[in-house]
Amino acid sequence: MADVLFDEVDKVYDNGVRAVQDLSLEIHDGEFLVLVGPSGCGKTTALRMVAGLEEISDGTLSIGGRVVNDLSPKERDIAMVFQNYALYPHLSVFDNIAFGLRLRKTEKKVIAERVAWAARMLDLTPYLDRRPKQLSGGQRQRVAMGRAIVRQPQVFLMDEPLSNLDAKLRVQMRADIARLQRDLATTTVYVTHDQVEAMTMGDRVAVMSQGVLQQVDVPQRLYDVPANLFVAGFIGTPPMNLLEGTVYTDNGGMTLDLGGQRLPVADAALTRYPQLRGAHGRGVVAGVRAGDLHRAAARPDLPTLTARLKLVEALGQESIAYFKIDAHVVTSGADGIEEAVEEEAGSEGGVTADRPNLVVSLEPHEADPLRLEDEIPVAVNVSGMHFFDADSGEPLR
Repeated sequence: MADVLFDEVDKVYDNGVRAVQDLSLEIHDGEFLVLVGPSGCGKTTALRMVAGLEEISDGTLSIGGRVVNDLSPKERDIAMVFQNYALYPHLSVFDNIAFGLRLRKTEKKVIAERVAWAARMLDLTPYLDRRPKQLSGGQRQRVAMGRAIVRQPQVFLMDEPLSNLDAKLRVQMRADIARLQRDLATTTVYVTHDQVEAMTMGDRVAVMSQGVLQQVDVPQRLYDVPANLFVAGFIGTPPMNLLEGTVYTDNGGMTLDLGGQRLPVADAALTRYPQLRGAHGRGVVAGVRAGDLHRAAARPDLPTLTARLKLVEALGQESIAYFKIDAHVVTSGADGIEEAVEEEAGSEGGVTADRPNLVVSLEPHEADPLRLEDEIPVAVNVSGMHFFDADSGEPLR
């Protein structure tokens, strides 16, 4: 086992594309760290640099205190689990798991012991004589993991290993991989674009965008204290509602104007975002989680916004309601705000003008009496709101 250290690592391809920029990140010995971000953010490139499958353009990468920039993959003592399993179709499950050990010329007795051990851990013992085509997708993925763990490497690398599985199986495999990593206590770097996987599996989560590390922290802190607008909009299901607004000082207190409707700025929010106190008349980005929005009838103690209901998704344990208010949605990018979603002049009734911009998580019974296109008061837990600079996307802390 070992730690992994990125020290100002860059990856620039021959065509000038900078896939990873100035990445400094320490992955602790025995830690399960998840690299997460949208497609093209640099997370897989970072993983492949650890594996030795991509050359490092600048900076240093260390595994167990040893700089590995110039070492070949086989010299790094790592094992990688790929998205597409990469099993040999003509070999049995036993032989697929044993393949790497045989390349190392490990004794037959040791191979048999390690394969049997891995098969027990992964519930593969009944399938050791089968070929990959006789297995389900989840079983094939466990074979790929078995091939990795029998080598007992310093570091496991996993590149979106669950993306080819159906939704139910992904949930089961998430739990299996997390349990396996805890049992083995092997340093693990796991890449995914699915932030639900990241939040449920990682000891810590590193969020990337456009090749730049945005924030690394424990999952709950990423959710509660996002470092910038990108993290706020990326982490959470449904995503945080991000709206353009203006803050005003009124009679010693502060209010937030969202498209002509005003909400009080709670003292709790001012404590978390103290720069708001000097922001009278200033445009900001206000963020509010779907769980901090309610039917007004259910929370009469909270201030309200009037919103038009556009869509309801009934999910059984909850209902997701999509509303429209007269405020501009904000999209988040790696360097802050990319651009507000502007409603085009003369587009009344069009797709852009009618797009929902306020997502609310409701108890199933709360959604039953709602009708589409109704104007409905939505209660807002203003104490839970987040505030970001409208130019930089940085939090107003």
